[in-house]
Amino acid sequence: MKVVDLINSNQHTAFSFEVLPPLKGTGIEKLYATIDLLREFDPKYINITTHRSEYVYQELGNGLYQRKRLRRRPGTVAVAAAIQNKYGLTTVPHLLCSGFTREDTEYVLLDLQFLGITDLLVLRGDKAKHESRFIPEEGGYSHAIELEEQINRFNQGIFEDGSPMTVTRTPFSYGVACYPEKHDEAPNLETDLMWLKRKVDAGAQYAVTQLFYDNRRYFDFVERARKAGITVPIIPGIKPLKRAAQLSIIPKTFKVDIPQELAVEVSRCKDDDQVKQVGIEWCVAQCRELMEHGVPSLHFYSVAAEDSIREVAKQIF
Repeated sequence: MKVVDLINSNQHTAFSFEVLPPLKGTGIEKLYATIDLLREFDPKYINITTHRSEYVYQELGNGLYQRKRLRRRPGTVAVAAAIQNKYGLTTVPHLLCSGFTREDTEYVLLDLQFLGITDLLVLRGDKAKHESRFIPEEGGYSHAIELEEQINRFNQGIFEDGSPMTVTRTPFSYGVACYPEKHDEAPNLETDLMWLKRKVDAGAQYAVTQLFYDNRRYFDFVERARKAGITVPIIPGIKPLKRAAQLSIIPKTFKVDIPQELAVEVSRCKDDDQVKQVGIEWCVAQCRELMEHGVPSLHFYSVAAEDSIREVAKQIF
């Protein structure tokens, strides 16, 4: 069943969360522990992030360095298959423009289709750490909508070189990202909504938001989106605050505001244990208000927040 169908068939607000593939050279046990911790709340699907390769410089001696390409978190396809096989849950691997060519994408789609994994989250992805702006791979894409177009052609049984597939299977369905406080590269919210509308018109069946801490931003964004003719489910992305340092890290990293009330409460905390409790309480109140407004699903970003999410979920589900 497609993600959008899982969401729409649920009588109450659905629960889902996102995980990262293990770091290269480590096992999958920690990831399984996260799923085991949250499985009791009946997740409708689990997202698995994808990470681009980065360039590092290895010292060779005599002042010489070798530029090497390194991917620290490989295995998105394998992780998605492992989770689906072990738990019988719908998995949603991320598909990126960033760091991937058209050919890379085609091979990923083939592998996923062989495994019976046909739900995707389609994203442009972040720029490389060494870049001042996003630069696509040679033979890659600049925008998520171009990636959608390749998926659509694949669904129609056409490879990137124009040749037809001998056998076609279950087509892919996909969602996209959206930004209640706008994407940091967008000049304004209107332009950002225009691109979201284009992504939906291209075939996206739902959108998942960047994390946020002020529900008014989400409600205002959804209202603007509906006026712009965007009718697909808009799923709020949630992550409980856990450490005092996040007051500066989160706005810088995710380009979102921390509400003054929350910032004041955190500043009064004596240690991160108190911050964690404040973050849980804020998140519970945030989720309850969203649920009262009938959001179709709550999607949690679980990295380094699994235990807090469990406490939140215990109170709202």
